[in-house]
Amino acid sequence: MSQSPNLQRTSQMRVLAHPTRLRLLALLRELGPQTAAHLAKHVDEAPGTLSYHLAKLAEEGFIEPAPEAGTDARQRWWRACNEKTSWTNAEFSSDPEKLSAQKDMYRFVFQYYSQQFDTYLDQTVTLTDDWVNSGFATDRHFRLTSQQLHQLNTEIQALEQRWLEISALNKGTDNAAAVFFLAQGYRQP
Repeated sequence: MSQSPNLQRTSQMRVLAHPTRLRLLALLRELGPQTAAHLAKHVDEAPGTLSYHLAKLAEEGFIEPAPEAGTDARQRWWRACNEKTSWTNAEFSSDPEKLSAQKDMYRFVFQYYSQQFDTYLDQTVTLTDDWVNSGFATDRHFRLTSQQLHQLNTEIQALEQRWLEISALNKGTDNAAAVFFLAQGYRQP
């Protein structure tokens, strides 16, 4: 799986501007190769519907077939092509059609993040104190130049990369669990 392709086409952004497709891509990145039937256990939709969404993701290069993952030739296995997706905001903001697609996608992404946080809040009563006390949510207001904001972004990406490497070492470790990390930085409206 490669690191991150750059989105360049409006059609790619439109494909991601759908909550089911975003969820499927996230699951394939998290769980590895899966079939539509396996993914249906995590997404409340029929495997046939999921197959349609998987085909759309494949058309735009987000996922690819993974036939080696299964033993039954009748099953269609899929895998994510990349660990994450990125794009240049300026390129999308200078084109009205791309900007519209980007806004739609961001709205679905942050609705998903909000739902995920709600689920976490509901489940905190089932977690041990060490997990509850280790979690965090923070926000700060800075006064920065655009270059300083770019530097902050670069530093956060380096920090993220370091923890991705630690995460990879923790695979198969009993006391490690899936953790969600989200960072944002933008000029305040």
